[in-house]
Amino acid sequence: MSSTTLSAATRAEALERMTAEELDVLVVGGGVTGAGAALDAASRGLSVAVLERRDWAAGTSSRASKLIHGGLRYLEMLDFHLVHEALRERGLLVDRLAPHLVHPVPFIFPLEKQWQRFYIGAGIALYDGMAGVFGRSGRDGRRTVPLHRHLTRSGMHRRFRDFRRDAAVGGIQYWDAKVDDARLVHVLVRTAAGHGALAASRTQVVGYVEEGGRVVGVRAVDLETGRELVVRARHVIGATGVWTDEIQELFRTRGLEVNASKGVHIVVPKDAVDGESGLILRTEKSVLFVIPWETHWVIGTTDTPWDLDKDHPVATSEDIEYLLEHANAVLTRRLTRDDVMGVYTGLRPLLQPTTKGALPGEKGGAGGDPTTSTTTKVSREHTVATLRPGLTVVAGGKYTTYRVMARDVVDAALADEAPGDRPAGPSLTAELPLAGADGYGVRWAQRHRLAAERGWSLERVEHLLHRYGAQVDELLGLVDADASLGEPLEGAPHYLRAEAMYAATHEGALHLEDVLTRRTRLSYEQADRGTASARAVAELVAGPLGWDAGRVEEEVASYLARVDAERAAEVEDDDAAAERRRLEAPDIRPDVPVSTTSGTEAA
Repeated sequence: MSSTTLSAATRAEALERMTAEELDVLVVGGGVTGAGAALDAASRGLSVAVLERRDWAAGTSSRASKLIHGGLRYLEMLDFHLVHEALRERGLLVDRLAPHLVHPVPFIFPLEKQWQRFYIGAGIALYDGMAGVFGRSGRDGRRTVPLHRHLTRSGMHRRFRDFRRDAAVGGIQYWDAKVDDARLVHVLVRTAAGHGALAASRTQVVGYVEEGGRVVGVRAVDLETGRELVVRARHVIGATGVWTDEIQELFRTRGLEVNASKGVHIVVPKDAVDGESGLILRTEKSVLFVIPWETHWVIGTTDTPWDLDKDHPVATSEDIEYLLEHANAVLTRRLTRDDVMGVYTGLRPLLQPTTKGALPGEKGGAGGDPTTSTTTKVSREHTVATLRPGLTVVAGGKYTTYRVMARDVVDAALADEAPGDRPAGPSLTAELPLAGADGYGVRWAQRHRLAAERGWSLERVEHLLHRYGAQVDELLGLVDADASLGEPLEGAPHYLRAEAMYAATHEGALHLEDVLTRRTRLSYEQADRGTASARAVAELVAGPLGWDAGRVEEEVASYLARVDAERAAEVEDDDAAAERRRLEAPDIRPDVPVSTTSGTEAA
């Protein structure tokens, strides 16, 4: 594998190279599925580029419940295939693909009545049984997460001391896994780059290139410079999640219908809730997770329709109160708004059960009428469709099965071969560790020695290993070159200054928001939402990003305005009012309006 570094310099080089040669595959969309598709295609030996309009994982893929799970509730729906698929993927990620990022986590399912012990217990036993068959991904055949166990009321209280004794007669503890969702996406992009993929964030597709009725590339704009460019490829893949309708409009086609559902999560300090396990609670709308993390708890989620601005979904006061109310129904110590350190909101792409306008074999000319093609239903959760010759789109799905979605959309794109296309083999990603995975086990075994050598606490070293895996040596190299980078970050002592620098030098961060919101999670892990660290981080990354003093001020002001706007939105009672408040904070680099630049160009 070649270098996995993402930086402003590698981005500029990638843009130059992708405009100078025809690629095999171009992926549009830098969330988990798009990043996974880029890796899948690159690992097959194809020439690949991936473009993202904003930062990597800026949409849904950084705003999820952060769980890698089989989908226990799908067993009630008798969707055994989906659970089987997700459990298999969970096992792969925990054991070999990303053991540094994906970690087993226990959950307690409270039982309100004794009779539920048999009914729910049977379901969880089946879940574990399916994981035993499909989720054993270790080469020695071992389980990747522990088995469930039944708990009495007292046993449950020992594991979750803040659970109200009168709220359950007992419980069942079972295991799934958790992940820093944005970090996994960044690692996927870096791994793809290490296998030759060209990656450019902050690059917006504004039109397409057509030749003989076939899509053969896109027109795009580098949002950092305003430069217009054309990228040609034999196959274009769209993986844009809740923006699927927009990409269909851009390419003048139709076939898939995706609706957005808003999910809100709140974050409270670790010491606000006394427990050693997560919770899964039924609500009248969905399920509520209480998820333990290093310094905090994540509580979510809501599930409500969203038809406003998709770039900036926001939480309302009602959303936050809903989550607090349902958590407080089972907690001995009531949580209040004062306990809420942060809030994040994401949009889940919900694929509609029927697609419209699917007409096999219909083609359109340059600038002609909208065209449609046949969709291929791959799973209950996701669908792949070749909407025009040369254009294949994936929609729906869940985070856990990103690798399957990526494989399926690359398979479908390659099935749409033009005469003379170079064939490619099957997907290899089930056996392909992500960047930082190889060597992680050895570095983990050495963590006590590493802590002693650096004079750091064991908790500090484990924090770094869980974020960077074996690539921690790259970060330590920065500290060796500049000892000040080994000091705690101003305003956020559980991070090192080196981590902010590494975000710009190795992880592709281009703006202050990228560092504070996705490379770290200070935007919701800290009560000040990262504002106390904003200036220090901006000054740290100014060097590698080429910022002068004026640009530092601009980035800090933009981030502070964003935080103020989000806080203002969270006291509004409805989505429309909350959105108006959020949009008061302008983006640091406004996007090119697609509606005025979209269209086709005949080659």
